[in-house]
Amino acid sequence: MSLTTIASPHRGSAFADWMFKWIGLTNIPKLYKALEFFGLDSGAFQQLTMEYMNESFNPRTPDLDGVRYFSYGATLRPRITSVFRKSHAVIEQVEGPNDGLVSVSSSQWGTYKGTLDDVSHLDLINWTNKLRWYLWELTGHKRNFNAIAFYLDIADMLAKEGL
Repeated sequence: MSLTTIASPHRGSAFADWMFKWIGLTNIPKLYKALEFFGLDSGAFQQLTMEYMNESFNPRTPDLDGVRYFSYGATLRPRITSVFRKSHAVIEQVEGPNDGLVSVSSSQWGTYKGTLDDVSHLDLINWTNKLRWYLWELTGHKRNFNAIAFYLDIADMLAKEGL
């Protein structure tokens, strides 16, 4: 049995901390109410903070004997049009290299299999802006990450490990 995580915030995210500070404690209930009005669950946001992960979740969720843990991280060099410019800068200042939402250091758990270079958090779930890649390919740039191939490689690695 195994668990493989990809850019998971095992130790939280400095951007979540920054957002809660920026929004302000008195405004958080209003934000949650607005999100719930639009049918969005708000419970997970606070669970992404560094304090929650390190002081609550991780101590209550120990690794299980007999389970092999693998993890991957990612780094990003956000371009001027990237939605991750602000979040990347906030995380980089506190935690170092990151994919726009999760630092490499926070993503490491169990056997660390490596860091994907210049891959955003959205690239990892195959939500890459298709128009952006189409325009880049027209100008001769190659796509640097294929999420489907990456996940197939993980399945192959697990099979070779007998998992």
